[in-house]
Amino acid sequence: MNKIEFQSDFKSLGTDINIQIVLENKEEQIRAKNNADKIRELFSVKEKVFSRFDPESELSRLNRNLGIFQKCSSDIVYLAGRALFYNKISGGLYDPRVIEILEHMGYDKDFKTKDFSKINLPPVFSAFKKELSDDLKIDNNKVFFGRRMDFSGIAKGYIVDQAAEFLQGQGWKNFLVDAGGDMRLFGKNQAGEDWKIAIEGIPEEKLMLSLSDRGVATSGISRKKWKIQEKRFHHLVNPKKPNEFSYELRTVSVIAKNTEEADGRAKTLVLMGKEKGLEFAKKNKIAAIFLDYKGNVSLSPPSKEYILEKK
Repeated sequence: MNKIEFQSDFKSLGTDINIQIVLENKEEQIRAKNNADKIRELFSVKEKVFSRFDPESELSRLNRNLGIFQKCSSDIVYLAGRALFYNKISGGLYDPRVIEILEHMGYDKDFKTKDFSKINLPPVFSAFKKELSDDLKIDNNKVFFGRRMDFSGIAKGYIVDQAAEFLQGQGWKNFLVDAGGDMRLFGKNQAGEDWKIAIEGIPEEKLMLSLSDRGVATSGISRKKWKIQEKRFHHLVNPKKPNEFSYELRTVSVIAKNTEEADGRAKTLVLMGKEKGLEFAKKNKIAAIFLDYKGNVSLSPPSKEYILEKK
């Protein structure tokens, strides 16, 4: 017998947010709604911390005062540390300093409202000469920005995790939080089974995931790409080769213990490319699913345990 499912939908971080909570009875609906409202507030508060498009956000304030240690929230301290971690394990491919390049390419406003047709062709970019650790430093509750930073590559997954942890703290055992395809899933779905998740760009009859107590995130170039004078650009900038934009991979999806980790690793794997990304995922036991622009799907060995077997 299927249980009752509560759903809440809203927009934040420039994407659609969906919360699903499996209820034991109808009497839990009011509590579920109150908790969903709290999560909506949480997303709004965190967006005020991390948004690079809001001049009043904490990140924007930090970006206006370079070269000094500044007091900041625990959110910024945490993600600054994680940015340094992903930068290290990726050999420098993950780099929050690419905000400068993105803005020169015209991506200085929310993508859905930006008109790229009037942008001049951007200049030729140089790779960063300094290590990220020279430009991003942490001292207790202070951070040092030597150059402007953007943590959006991992912030969404982090906020999803915060929302999921809130629901756990409220006693919910079966739920999912989905922010534009970046998800955290716990327990079982309405039918009492693991959550069934499709991957963007892959037909459901070809592949679906079966997940519980995991985070999943998809990174790719299918949504945020544009042209300036017939030259193609996308938002996943390779800081090692900032003037080259690969179109080999459409998306990479990663399953991990939480959404922030899945988010950070997925972006890194896209920038590595299919061959090196698969090799890296195998070596580091990352559950990753690669979709190239020819429609081919490649699986790292750890991802196979999450593939829903067809009956």
